[in-house]
Order: sequence, then structure tokens, then C-alpha cells
Amino acid sequence: MTSRPKVIVGPPDSRGLREIAIGGTKVGSAWSLHDLRKVLSHIGYPRDMDVEDRKSVYWREADSGTWPDRVWRRRTTMALMMTGLFGSMLLLAVVGSPDAVGALTFAGRITGFLFVLLGGVAGVAALAVLDFWGKRQLHISGAIVLIGTLIALATNSLLLFLWLQEREYTRYLFAYFPLWCWSLWALWLLIREKAWRGTPYPKRFAAGVAATTLLAGVNFAYSTMYQPTSSPALFRLKAEFGTPRIDPGLDIIHLPLALEVKNTGKVPAYIINDNYSVHGLLGDFSEGTGGLKERKKAMEGGDDVARYSRIPQKYALSAGLFYGPGAWLEPGEEYREEKLVQLPRYAGFDAIQADLTVELMRKDRGKVDLDELLVPHPSWKNKEGDFYCPPAKCGEYVTYRAPIRHNNNLINVTRRPVYVTSIWSVTHDDSYSATFVSSSLDFVPKVAPRGVVGAEKENKRERERYGVLTVDAQAVVPFAELVK
Repeated sequence: MTSRPKVIVGPPDSRGLREIAIGGTKVGSAWSLHDLRKVLSHIGYPRDMDVEDRKSVYWREADSGTWPDRVWRRRTTMALMMTGLFGSMLLLAVVGSPDAVGALTFAGRITGFLFVLLGGVAGVAALAVLDFWGKRQLHISGAIVLIGTLIALATNSLLLFLWLQEREYTRYLFAYFPLWCWSLWALWLLIREKAWRGTPYPKRFAAGVAATTLLAGVNFAYSTMYQPTSSPALFRLKAEFGTPRIDPGLDIIHLPLALEVKNTGKVPAYIINDNYSVHGLLGDFSEGTGGLKERKKAMEGGDDVARYSRIPQKYALSAGLFYGPGAWLEPGEEYREEKLVQLPRYAGFDAIQADLTVELMRKDRGKVDLDELLVPHPSWKNKEGDFYCPPAKCGEYVTYRAPIRHNNNLINVTRRPVYVTSIWSVTHDDSYSATFVSSSLDFVPKVAPRGVVGAEKENKRERERYGVLTVDAQAVVPFAELVK
């Protein structure tokens, strides 16, 4: 042994690992005396060498009996770190992958791709744990673990912040809240271990982490807040009567009605509900004394007032769906349909009025499951389950319902599932339609004609979030014009 260089065994570090050097060069590290002999045998030293011989082995700061490795504590820490990082990787993949492959906007896809990429970094960091809590043969393993932990802390903090805005139940809360708590513990542990030591360029490393986080935040803000509101949704709705024809044999007026909707903006949109109706108007005429008639009633209902007639009574002549829930319009696309209204020549109305209402939802705000929205559910049929409601209690109506996914999956994992519910009904005297965007599924059976008991506040908030808007059109023709 006198011809071999002296072996220098360093003091144990915070984990109990001791560095082994020969001639000033590190050759390995050991957790125990058995581990030390194993390392030395690999470089040519005999297994049975005398480690107490000071001419062969020099023990720095601690003798050969000092091996403070806490195996179970170290392995438990490794297991907890890997579990948290792998959990963050899976969560980021679940959050980011739907947007990365199917977002409706380019910024949304970039945001989704960044989350998937960050999840991949968290997965690499989980593997680096084995080295950092092992013999640290890779100098940057601590920095990699630190990056993964910072990613987990930043993303889970973002998810928790978004959840706190509404505080709605979602099963994903049981993923990112524990992971957020874990990331705080993991960051404290890595700071205590000074995990950044050994990083070649620590300032560049910190700048790279900050730039990546800033880029992800800017893309999220752009895809969630700015872009869906930067382009206004513009639609043109038209209801127009055509030239009437009189059937002399039956003394019936055939009145054509053209209904049209066109997307004149740059935003595609779903049609989630619509309704058209035709009414005969019959007023009560007077000599005009006393000024404008029924002023209070008109002010309450937003109707017109006149000197020589009271607010006309409406009599339903025709009603129906126009395009129907489940259709959509791309920018520049239009849909036109011709209807035919038939009424006797002797009907005696003052005027004929057509009303068209279409409710639309911006496609850049979310995605509607059209397969479900196309299915009608009559309220009067027992087989419809939750959609059934006794006619004596609720009247008769048809429900269309489908889930909505926001265009940014971060919103989907921090909110309850949201549904669009469209209702269309025809009574003996009129027809009406209503649309609700809500996470509630139990308010529909409470629908009664002309009103809904339920989550109006939530409905208003979700309609604004998903860009639901209502467009109306009206046409009126004097009845005298028809019978000329």
C-alpha cells in the first residue's frame, strides 16, 4: 500500500454522505464503511485493506465509525419529492394537453403547449431526485429539482388563485391544493439543502426560470382575457314580409315571411336557441281626447304609446324554431329560411307582426357538445327522467342541454362543469324561448311559463364569460296592405 496514493475520506454532509478523494481528485462517495470498500475496490484497492492505517487512509473531521446516514429518512424524502413532482407532471399534462391539441386560438394552443412542456420538466426533475438525494454524480441535479419544484409552486398557485375567485367544487381541487402545500415544503427543503450549488451559471438559470414563467403568464392572460374580447361579435338579423297572395277560392291570404341571420363579424358562433313568432295586432281606437293612452302601462312594459289607439292586443298566428339549437355560423356565413303565414281575409287585424330572436355563443370562448344539444327533451314525457315535469305544474316545453368547455382548460379545472340549457315552448296564445348557462342541473324542472326559478346571478355571470348574446329582429305590415 506504500506505493498507492493516500485515500482521503471527507466529513459527512447534511445527509451523511462522505466524499472520497485520491490525490486531490474525487473518485466517489460512500454512505457506509462497506460502501467505502466497494468504491476503493473498483479503482484497484484490495477489499481487505486496513482503513485505520493512517499512511493509507486519512479521515477528515470524523473517524471511520462516523456514518450518520439515515436511510429511511432519506428514502422517505426521495419518495415524497418524486411523488410530488410526478403528480405535478400529470396535472400539468391534464391541464395543458386539451388546449395544446384542440384550443380554438393560437395563443390558447401555445399556453397548452407550455403547460405540457412544464410538465415534462417536472417529470425530468422527478428523475433527478434520485441523483440529488443519492450520490450527486450530476452537478446540476439539484438545480433541475429546484426548477421542477418552482414550476409546481407557480402552476399550482395559479390554479388555486383561479379557484379562490369563485370557490366552486371541482374534483381537481383535491389535486392542486395538496400539490401546492407539497411545493411549499419542497421549496423550503431545497433552500435548506442549497440545491442551486453546482449550477454553472446561477444568474442565467434564474433568468431562464423567470422568463419561462412570465411567458406562460402572458399567454394565459392573452388567451383568457384579451383575445376573446378584442374581436366583437357582430350579427345581422332580418325578418321581412314578402308579397301576399290571396286564394280566391278559399278567401285565404298567403303571406311569405323571410327570416335571415348573418355573421358579419370575425368571430364564429354557436346558435344555442332561437324562436320566431307571428302575431295579429288589434287595437282599440278612439277620437284622441285625453292625449297619449295607457302611459303607465307602456312605460312599465317598454311599449309604444299613441293618441288614437291603446296598446294593441296580440293574437298568435304562427310560431316555431328558426335554425334550431346546435347549429353554428362561421364569419361571413348566413342562413335564410322562408316561412308561409296563412290567415283568412276576414281576420280583421290592424297589422301583422313577425318577431325573430336568436341566441348565440362565441366559439372562441368555449366549445359546446353539439351531439347533446341537438337532442330535444319534452317535459311532459316520464321517460325523460330529470327533464320531466308535470304539465299542471310547469306547463309544456322542450329542453336542449349540453356541457360547455371553456377555451382555456385552466378555467375548466378550477370551476364546476357548466351547461347550456335552452328551453322552447309553445302555448295556446304565444311561444317563447329562454337560455340559461349555469352549473346547476336542478332548476329546469321548476320552469313555469314566462319565468324560471333559479340561479339568475350565476346565469348572468356565465353568459358574460362565454359570450352569450341575444339578437332580435321585427317586421310589421298593415293588414289593409294584405287585403288590397
